[in-house]
Amino acid sequence: MTKMKRFHTILFGIILLFSACAKKENVDLIVHNGLIYTVNGAFEQAEAFAVKDGKFIAVNSSETILKKYSAPNIMDLKGKFVYPGLIDAHTHFYRYGTGLKVADLTGITSFEALVKTVKAHRKAHPNQAWVLGRGWDQNLWPEKSFPEKSLLDEAFPNTPVLLTRIDGHAAIANQKALDMGEITATTDILGGKIILQNGEPTGVLIDNAIGMVSSKIPEISTAESRQALLDAQENCFAVGLTTVADAGLDKPIIDLMESMQKEGDLKMRIYAMVNPTEENMAYYFEKGPFQNESLTVRSFKIYGDGALGSRGASLLAPYHDAPDELGFLLNTPENFLSLAEDIHDHGFQMNTHCIGDSANRTLLNIYAKVLMKENDQRWRIEHAQVVHPQDVEKFATYHIIPSVQPTHATSDMYWAEDRLGEERVKHAYIYKDLLEQNGLIALGSDFPVESINPLFGFHAAVARQDANNWPTDGFQTENSLTRQEALKGMTIWAAYANFEENLKGSIESGKLADFIITSRDLMTAPHENLREIKVEATYIGGEKVY
Repeated sequence: MTKMKRFHTILFGIILLFSACAKKENVDLIVHNGLIYTVNGAFEQAEAFAVKDGKFIAVNSSETILKKYSAPNIMDLKGKFVYPGLIDAHTHFYRYGTGLKVADLTGITSFEALVKTVKAHRKAHPNQAWVLGRGWDQNLWPEKSFPEKSLLDEAFPNTPVLLTRIDGHAAIANQKALDMGEITATTDILGGKIILQNGEPTGVLIDNAIGMVSSKIPEISTAESRQALLDAQENCFAVGLTTVADAGLDKPIIDLMESMQKEGDLKMRIYAMVNPTEENMAYYFEKGPFQNESLTVRSFKIYGDGALGSRGASLLAPYHDAPDELGFLLNTPENFLSLAEDIHDHGFQMNTHCIGDSANRTLLNIYAKVLMKENDQRWRIEHAQVVHPQDVEKFATYHIIPSVQPTHATSDMYWAEDRLGEERVKHAYIYKDLLEQNGLIALGSDFPVESINPLFGFHAAVARQDANNWPTDGFQTENSLTRQEALKGMTIWAAYANFEENLKGSIESGKLADFIITSRDLMTAPHENLREIKVEATYIGGEKVY
């Protein structure tokens, strides 16, 4: 070959190389050489994807993506695993953030130890006007009964104390706090209860009675609210959450969330359920449902009844371990129906907390009156914890979405039969039965009632076991979910329950580039190791946030 021909050959090769490079489309991020669970309609797997302007623009093999796109940031996963960003369908995100500053009472095994913990918290925070705490559970104590306030009165005679039970549906207050709430032995309140002993308040308040005391707690500052949101966000990103449904917010906090999102400080995507106060309803009914890529406001959070652990859940037949108690609704059926009609007429979802079989029946029947059979309103029953067999099909008939928390089953299984009895407990935590009604189920945690870690819920859903992998054969495993169903429940089905399935919930072209990376595969790791799997990275809109 002559020198001239060699030169032309080299030149032609260079031209081809540059031509090939020029044809590549510029994107912001390429992720390749991984096992990517897209959670699309076919639940397909892929090796790579490209991200531009915060969205997935292509999902394919590594060879195809690298050949077609170029990016300043190319990530070789080296065989690691990718899933859509996890969505928690039911949380108290803001309350979790504010609760990081109060006494943590979770897991404490006696009331005496609880008081000791509260004293230590007070010593560390001597200037706070109130002593607040959260997380106690009398079912962990030797006596398994509600406490009495005398030890709190002795320790804090002049400072108001309010300590909330793990489920948020019961609390104990000292005498100073009861006095501030004007609570006496003769106080009566709709949807609430004041526990008495020898004719006097013990300090234990159930459901709506708590508000008589908590309403006296000074509001925290805007700066403190901002910090609470940032603290909550940081912890949630670390466990792979990219969207949270915050159940029960007022307009000022929703406004703050939206402002912080616009500023770029709050990157967490939020589906906000609005509290049904007169002020909130007046504003949002006039404004109508609202949605952008970071915030969805199109639902109201209603409380149907209380919790099973505090015997506030409304049951069709008496509690097995308290034959004189049925629990109670937190409002009248007439008021629930009026609320439902208003919410429906203004185009919002109604998302109602229902634990007991009576509450579920009451609200399902009200939903039926308002929704009729053919609808795409996506009204939700939050928790759907104990559902009578005669009522299960109503979820399908009226297209009602069950929004459940798998860790509730594995937290309650030690004592649920005590409350419900051997037969009725079989109709509790029936996630598979509920899934089969409409072919989907939304999964959440209800944190801070449970852990913020969504993989704990994943494990509970598929194995029906606690952190110690007990019981060996699982709890009522006929209602366990498959791994694919559990992953859908915390991604695409949760997005659907939020009216967000066109924005997120799967790794598909055109959707927001929210995803997580793990070093072990959720789909194949042994059951007993699921809770140990760590999220290595969390991305929102293609930006690494953890």
